Amino acid sequence: MIDHNDTRWDAIVVGSGMGGMAAAAALSRVGRRVLLLEQHKTLGGLTHSFSRDEFTWNVGLHYLNYVAPGEPIRELIDWLSDTPMEFEPMGVVYDNLHIGSAETLSLSRPYEAQERDLKDRYPQETEAIEAWTAALRAGRAAMDKIFPTRAMPKLAGEVLQWWNHRAIAKWCGRTTADVIDDITDHPELAAVFAAQWGSHGGRPSTASFAMHAVTAGGYLDCGAWYPVGGGAAFAQHIIPTITKHGGEAWAGVLVEHLLFDGDAVVGVRTEDGTEIHADVVISDVGARETVDVLLPEECGHEDWIGEIRALSSSIAHFNLFLGFEGDIEAAGATKSNHWVYPTGEVDAVWTTAPDGVPPGMFMSFESLKDPTHDPGPRQRYTGEVYVWADWSTVARWADTRPGARPDDYRKFKRRAEKTILAQFAATFPDLAELVVFHELSTPLSTVTFTGHCKGAFYGLEVTPERVMSDALRAKTPISGLYLAGQDVASPGIPGALWGGLLAAASVEPRVLARIRG
Repeated sequence: MIDHNDTRWDAIVVGSGMGGMAAAAALSRVGRRVLLLEQHKTLGGLTHSFSRDEFTWNVGLHYLNYVAPGEPIRELIDWLSDTPMEFEPMGVVYDNLHIGSAETLSLSRPYEAQERDLKDRYPQETEAIEAWTAALRAGRAAMDKIFPTRAMPKLAGEVLQWWNHRAIAKWCGRTTADVIDDITDHPELAAVFAAQWGSHGGRPSTASFAMHAVTAGGYLDCGAWYPVGGGAAFAQHIIPTITKHGGEAWAGVLVEHLLFDGDAVVGVRTEDGTEIHADVVISDVGARETVDVLLPEECGHEDWIGEIRALSSSIAHFNLFLGFEGDIEAAGATKSNHWVYPTGEVDAVWTTAPDGVPPGMFMSFESLKDPTHDPGPRQRYTGEVYVWADWSTVARWADTRPGARPDDYRKFKRRAEKTILAQFAATFPDLAELVVFHELSTPLSTVTFTGHCKGAFYGLEVTPERVMSDALRAKTPISGLYLAGQDVASPGIPGALWGGLLAAASVEPRVLARIRG
């Protein structure tokens, strides 16, 4: 049993990802006593870091938008943090596209610079390129009309969406592919427009264009940034805000289900049987995971639960963690990221694992982004390769447990690792010679560490239905229960932070006043 002195809290937050930390710290700032619970041994959710063989990697952070000085999110991060965080700019060029056999295209910011890059490459597509820029700006503006409704009373939110229904339908209600098809029929340029979809996890054929615009447009407008000290810096700076205001943060505590008093949520029951009571509970584990795992059967609100369950899960992924020794910049590594599509097909995920060429990969060399990284005399650096994949590749082992998976899974994993390494070597042959360590995680790892259904790294898929769903308000129809994190707002660290703040604001109006201020 958990040994604790307090039997009741103002709020319990389940899950210590960016949304959970933001919700807990915001409520702490306005005087609420908050208990933050995390099932993993390390706080921080997908912002945390881990080490192997003296190398350290982030598990889910490679670059950030919307954190430039003066940006509202940057100011809110400062407010949430006990001491200010520092962010390092990645430079004018932040992404590089490798599409089929075409020459690598480096993407720079702001909008005007990227327009120039694209016009230089595709001089006959000037009109389409300018139309794409205009669409990105309009899509972001439409998404900004959706976000506030997540913390509004239902009627007020419906009125706001009705007032803006034309823009919402045009940009939120259509897919990325729909918008691109209206702009150009040039196949390579269309691939360039869609290439960064992995930043939000929505394939072009299924994702709301507005969500793509929020992500891609954010880098153009605000630049690409990296937290000094890596992703773990978020927990290091935000958790003390909670504890210094009378709250606590416990790692290694698995919440089994929510406690009810009549129709209202009044706390949680942990895996070891401990019951902890609170005025409200905020779930940062994902909307589907909340209704499928934390809620008891027959708790009512079948329409709301059914609407969430009808939303599809985002993509899964394999992640190859690499350790290098040597001068990796001379061998081709850059601060900017690399999107690699060997066949030229952008709207595709790996379904043939462990064999076949992975159709889409994201490569990042995070230790080059962090000014505090010391490579030492052996010039040790880290990198990662993300491969977007279908859950079906590992589904047959879904009921097995970590450390007890069968030999055929271990053989599968070794073959998948070999395949990804080979494709990395095809993209960066000189860098491949410097690899001294590699370890692969699969979609099953995502399930183990986050509990997300089908290894969905980004939670719910960012379809038009999800973007406009009324079921994803921070305040649920169940009294005392709130949702936080990326399902409430948008995928990624900034989106999860907004989701956490919207949850806190739904609990305590003083937080909303701070957000508006």
